[in-house]
Amino acid sequence: MNIILFGPPGAGKGTQADRIINHYSLAHLSTGNMFRSAIHNKTPLGVKVSSILASGELVSDDIVVALVKEETEKDIYTNGCVFDGFPRTVAQSVTFDAMLSERGQKVDLLLSLTVDNHELINRILSRGQGRSDDTEEGIKHRLEVYNNETKPVLDYYQEKGIVVEINGTGSVDDVFNRIKDSISAI
Repeated sequence: MNIILFGPPGAGKGTQADRIINHYSLAHLSTGNMFRSAIHNKTPLGVKVSSILASGELVSDDIVVALVKEETEKDIYTNGCVFDGFPRTVAQSVTFDAMLSERGQKVDLLLSLTVDNHELINRILSRGQGRSDDTEEGIKHRLEVYNNETKPVLDYYQEKGIVVEINGTGSVDDVFNRIKDSISAI
């Protein structure tokens, strides 16, 4: 089972991804974690990505897709995965679907976590990850980029009939119970 966990920054994707992968014994691919590791280790990709993220922009499709393609060739992803932070553009979605199809796989479900902007801003400011753009202005810019560039991915997958919107507000357990109900319905 391949699940895309989708939503704006601060929606709880990372928190819920951990619960999903443990409950369903799935692999987890987080492009954010992959980028943070590359930045921390000061790899050539990390240096390049660091300046892109510092400006609040998205990493280019070709870099992201190449990274995901290389990672998902590992055996750990054979039985399914929770994709967290990928795909972020329609172009990535099209390429991703083709890549999975070549392997005899598909995206089974896109879970879209919905949280209002005020709550998102408060969550990001309170979690203290220390990103250079973790300011109210920086977060608003990231949400604008998300709405302009990433949200169209929902339309793409809605046409395929695999999108389920999940209310991402409430306790972590409440949100996870909504997710489990949605997964059991497929």
